[in-house]
Amino acid sequence: MGLSIFQWVIAAVMAVLMWFVYFTCRKKVVNYETFKKFRHKPAIFVFWHGRSFMLSPIVCLGGMKSYAVASKHKDGRMMAKLQHLFGLRAIYGSSHNGGLCVLRDGVRVLRRGDHSLCISPDGPGGPSLRVQEGALYFAKMTGAPIIPVCFSARHVWIQRRWDRYLLVYPFTRVKCIVGKPMYIDSKISDSDFESRRKELEDIMVGQLRELDSEFNLPVVEQDMNSADFKKAKREGREPKLTKRYK
Repeated sequence: MGLSIFQWVIAAVMAVLMWFVYFTCRKKVVNYETFKKFRHKPAIFVFWHGRSFMLSPIVCLGGMKSYAVASKHKDGRMMAKLQHLFGLRAIYGSSHNGGLCVLRDGVRVLRRGDHSLCISPDGPGGPSLRVQEGALYFAKMTGAPIIPVCFSARHVWIQRRWDRYLLVYPFTRVKCIVGKPMYIDSKISDSDFESRRKELEDIMVGQLRELDSEFNLPVVEQDMNSADFKKAKREGREPKLTKRYK
């Protein structure tokens, strides 16, 4: 009980800070029409685990009716409380823990026809910038489109974590890209399914690289996971971010 109250307090403080950043920044959303079209319809919005900071207020002010997949870990439950303050309901589980329950509950939500689903396909522990298959299974089983979303900003703090979580400073410029809907046929073959997974991954990585290049941010690595990153950090071998954009 005490931990739950503490998590709500932390979530509330974080929400206030996020709103402050949101309202002091100059924002541009590319292809916002797609977001408006599907905000009250069954759709699967996907975004990298490290790029969720500015999406919550965008979703909230856009009037989006959605569920978000959250980890059962205590950190995941706190993030679910934060998302709740922005109007997102939680489905608890991950590909490693409770995956079947997440699939069942997510399919039920999408088939109802009035809510979307928000998923980080490389969460909750990586590997970073690699799309796991969950979002594609949701799309295959329900006919709902997958819509990739990403954001970046001029002045940021990239945290020392496996996902290189991006925190935005106030009074800066933020840009968000909403991708085109991707549909997965219910009778798709295994080989074509993998091709579509790789296609989605390439699109999402491309969004991030394009945005980060525009703001001259360091290159975020692929294939880092939480366990290996923590081990490397303990041993003093933490991967260093390097700038490769011109």
